[in-house]
Amino acid sequence: MQKNTITYQPSLFPNLTAKFPATRYQGSKAKLVDWIWEQIKDKNFSTCLDAFGGTGAVAYRLKQAGKQVTYNDILRFNYYFGQALIENNHTQLQPSDVSWLLQEHADLEYPRLIQDTFQNIYFTPEENRWIDRTITNIRQLTDPYKFALAFFALAQSCIVKRPYNLFHRKNLYIRFADVDRTFGNKTSWDKPFDIWFQKFIKDANRAIFDTGQTHTALNHNALNIPGKYDLVYIDTPYISQSGTGVDYRSFYHFLEGLTFYDTWEESIDETSKHRRLVPQHNEWTKKAEIHTAFERIFEKFQESIIVVSYRSDGIPSDEELIKLLKIYKPNVSAAYFGKYKYALSTNSNSKELLIIGE
Repeated sequence: MQKNTITYQPSLFPNLTAKFPATRYQGSKAKLVDWIWEQIKDKNFSTCLDAFGGTGAVAYRLKQAGKQVTYNDILRFNYYFGQALIENNHTQLQPSDVSWLLQEHADLEYPRLIQDTFQNIYFTPEENRWIDRTITNIRQLTDPYKFALAFFALAQSCIVKRPYNLFHRKNLYIRFADVDRTFGNKTSWDKPFDIWFQKFIKDANRAIFDTGQTHTALNHNALNIPGKYDLVYIDTPYISQSGTGVDYRSFYHFLEGLTFYDTWEESIDETSKHRRLVPQHNEWTKKAEIHTAFERIFEKFQESIIVVSYRSDGIPSDEELIKLLKIYKPNVSAAYFGKYKYALSTNSNSKELLIIGE
């Protein structure tokens, strides 16, 4: 199967045809990337690291700007997003690939892991069977970028068919309850997986472009990322004033489990009604550890331009973050986007914050 290439000049050109895929991922910076770019575009840097890459929206914007980008995320499913959309410069899934992925093949054995483990939790029996079949087919792909693209489409399809676009509770019943809804879209929930999967394949294919540079996707704890970079962008999970941290592994444990499908059962918390993964320690979601974690990452990348995205009312506070960064960087500035409310957030007074240390 041939690779398709979208040619692209490394700058902010109006004729750019590649487009970052829309997502319903919690906390995505997709709507803020142009503002973030405006704050850093005049800085002197060629190589950059997005240390908490998430959906890849910021890394993608930096790639569009002609920078040499390293994407990192500790979650394996996000790493596949980075591999598909950032590291990948050429590869696309062809119609023949998609057709094969959506068929059942007599020579393959299809496990019933989702059907047996997640019955009546997130998806219908027919949808669970579809996921078991499709992830099994995806796992047959030998090209790492085709695998990553297909996994991206599967994950986005799962997200869009979930109430609240999360996997934080057992709530399949919401999709079928006869109640007024202020969230979600029943049309989206009821649309077949096949249709969503093909849509997200098209979105991902359209996002692929080549800047003529080598980009890299990593799957590390941010404190263990190797290498040196001119600029490091840090967008950690947010901890509210109440001390509650956003735990993306908990929100999206189902997607993370799909990345190690053959051993998933061994990592499930049997005491959990929604069959989450056994919790793992994460200093970035702990009120008692977050200050030390920020100090460690600032020290680690003190030779780089450091750019931090956070919320004005978080822990640490904006004043605390600025004070911490000044230990390692002589020139520190802060920009505020204004009131910006993330999906599902009840806090309408918090401001998006960008701190830059040089």
